[in-house]
Amino acid sequence: MGRLDGKVAFCTASAQGIGRAAAEAFAREGAKVFATDINLEKLKELEGINGIEVRKLDVTKTEEVNALAAEIGTVDILFNCAGYVANGSVLETEEKEFDFSFDVNIKSMYRTMRAFLPKMIEAKKGSVVNMSSIVSSYKGAPNRAVYGASKAAVIGLTKCSAADFIKTGIRFNCICPGTIDSPSLRDRMKAMGDLDKAMASFLARQPTGRLGTTDEVANIAVFLGSDESSFITGSEFKVDGGWSN
Repeated sequence: MGRLDGKVAFCTASAQGIGRAAAEAFAREGAKVFATDINLEKLKELEGINGIEVRKLDVTKTEEVNALAAEIGTVDILFNCAGYVANGSVLETEEKEFDFSFDVNIKSMYRTMRAFLPKMIEAKKGSVVNMSSIVSSYKGAPNRAVYGASKAAVIGLTKCSAADFIKTGIRFNCICPGTIDSPSLRDRMKAMGDLDKAMASFLARQPTGRLGTTDEVANIAVFLGSDESSFITGSEFKVDGGWSN
C-alpha cells in the first residue's frame, strides 16, 4: 500500500530538479500523476514510469492552465513548483525581469489554484503544496532581492488561502528549501565562471557541510500530499540544513 494510493496529483516544473523528484515520489507512493513542464523534451524522460502522464504546460499562460484543468478534472494534490531565480539587487534587476519573476514564482500558483480549487472544493478534500524558499521572509541573501520577494509572496498566498478555505477540507502548505543540488543550481554555478569556486561558496554557508538533495524536498511534498498531514494547514516547512537558524 502506497501512502498516496487512489490520489490524483497535478505537478508543475516536473522535467527536472525538485519538481521531477516530487512527481516520481508521488507515483512511487501510488498516486496518478499529471507531470507538466514547458520543456517537453526533458519531460518525456518521465514517460514509461508507472502512474505518470506528461503534459506540456506554460504556467504563465492562463488559457493553457485552464484548458488542462478542464481536461484533468478533480485532483487531490496540487503541487506548484515552477520557479525562476533572478540574480541581482533591486538596482540590478530590470522591470521586465521583476515582472517575469513574479509571473512564474507566484502568479502561476494563482492561476493553478483558481483553475483546480473549484472541483477540489466540490470534493471537499485536497492538498495544495506550494514551493517557496528559505530566501523569502525567512532569510535574505545577496543578489536575490526579487527572487526573495516573490518567494515571500508564496508564503503569504499559502497562509491566506489556508485561512480562506479552512472550512472546505482543502489544506494549503508550502516548502522552503535551502540550497539544493539540482540542475538549476548547477547552471547558476556554471554562470558564475568557476564551478569549483561557486560550489565552495555555496557549501561554506551550509552548517551541515553539504547541499540538500531533491529527494529530501520531495519527501516533504509526499508527506504534505498524504493523509498523514491531515491536521496541517497554513504551515511552512524548512528544508535548509540549518542555514536559516
